[in-house]
Amino acid sequence: TFTGLDYLTLSRNSGTLSGGESQRIRLASQIGSGLTGVLYVLDEPSIGLHPSDNDRLISVMRDLQQGGNTVIVVEHDEAMMHAADWLVDVGPGAGTRGGEIVSEGTPSEVIRDDQSLTGQYLSGKLRIETPAKRRVKPKKAAEDNADSVMTPPGALLTLTGATLHNLRGDDFRVPLGKLVCVTGVSGSGKTSLVVGTLARALARELHGAIAKPGPYAKLNGLKKVERFVEVDQAPIGRSPRSNAATYTGLFDEIRKLFAATKTARQRGYKTGRFSFNVAGGRCEACQGQGQQKIEMNFLPDLYVTCEECGGARFNRQTLSVKYKGLSIAEVLDLPIDEALELLADVPAIHGTLEALSAVGLGYLPLGQPSTTLSGGEAQRIKLATELGAKRRAGAKPAHTLYLLDEPTTGLHADDVRRLLGVLNQLVDAGNTVLVIEHQLDVMRAADWIVDLGPGGGDAGGGIIAAGTPEHLARCEQSLTGQWLGRALEAAAN
Repeated sequence: TFTGLDYLTLSRNSGTLSGGESQRIRLASQIGSGLTGVLYVLDEPSIGLHPSDNDRLISVMRDLQQGGNTVIVVEHDEAMMHAADWLVDVGPGAGTRGGEIVSEGTPSEVIRDDQSLTGQYLSGKLRIETPAKRRVKPKKAAEDNADSVMTPPGALLTLTGATLHNLRGDDFRVPLGKLVCVTGVSGSGKTSLVVGTLARALARELHGAIAKPGPYAKLNGLKKVERFVEVDQAPIGRSPRSNAATYTGLFDEIRKLFAATKTARQRGYKTGRFSFNVAGGRCEACQGQGQQKIEMNFLPDLYVTCEECGGARFNRQTLSVKYKGLSIAEVLDLPIDEALELLADVPAIHGTLEALSAVGLGYLPLGQPSTTLSGGEAQRIKLATELGAKRRAGAKPAHTLYLLDEPTTGLHADDVRRLLGVLNQLVDAGNTVLVIEHQLDVMRAADWIVDLGPGGGDAGGGIIAAGTPEHLARCEQSLTGQWLGRALEAAAN
């Protein structure tokens, strides 16, 4: 109960639990053990938590600390950072630009440190601004009625009668061409409604997917949506040969550049010569992976750098071909921001590189194996791919509904700001973005919010409030609205 899991049943299958729920169950077992002198390490325990649950989690960790233990938390949540006894801020950037301890001390000391980007967001010197105007303009009389679930004006996608797990069958209305946020306390039914029912129904109706959605009565408004994309945090590839360049299609264009060089034409090298997957140009010792796998009995496989190519993935003849003084391996080793400067005059490449930089991945080497990427990095690569495709589209692009489930997981406040910029670009291009999220900055930035609850498990499953963030902040029955109201007020000061 103290960790916000009172909505779970004792018979709940562990395979159906989220990572955050599993972590909190382990935390609850430690609370009951009464141990002292223990060092606890928690990695983003606030994942999937509503702000109200987060307060309870902070209280639980404080109880562990006061019981004679040490608690180390890797976290981006603002409330948790303010509650800490000691902050260690690592940076100043990400990837090769990070790795240093930029600032450390009490929260008030880090806030006063101008070298700390985290401190500047905690102090309010930097902030994610609330939009001056919403894309949704409901009638004034409806917006003033704080006790009602508002119906958004304009084109709608409406899911009726969804009853998966604890859902009560309320009409779920998504205004099209807007940034829409689905909120609610943990266990209120957000994933059941959006992922388990709506997403699977859209994938089946629009793309012929075989996944079976949860039970529902009707899905109206489909004619206005031409495409559905779920931008999740699943890996973009499972082989060391896959990377950001291959996933986004940039590698095809880079190979064309090398095949067009004078040296390549003289030797008769085609684009296939510069591929990881084709024999002839790649290093055959590692088959273009740059790593060699060592199978370990009873242990996970071990990968070591290829001794033949030193991790370059190509043979010496291929590496001798240069573009602007760099081999193809050296181009793939460039961070995205540096590649953006090198390839600024190549239109087929420049737009996608700009999109990758815009989502905060400028530090990431183009050829970094996908097996080493975090879930958040994989998700942002997928977003950048979509954004780059929109920029390249010659004809009128199809209206796409994008779905993201807690995209701020693992993101710093500055990364959240960048993410919102990309999501708004997708909406401004005429698409719909539907986000399941607890993060208050994302809620403030949304055009429309649908709040589920009022509680979790059997106490949830209903749509208790829907409207603009300002409307939701006035709904007394919405716990989310109460927290959102405080966030809107703080952002206005």
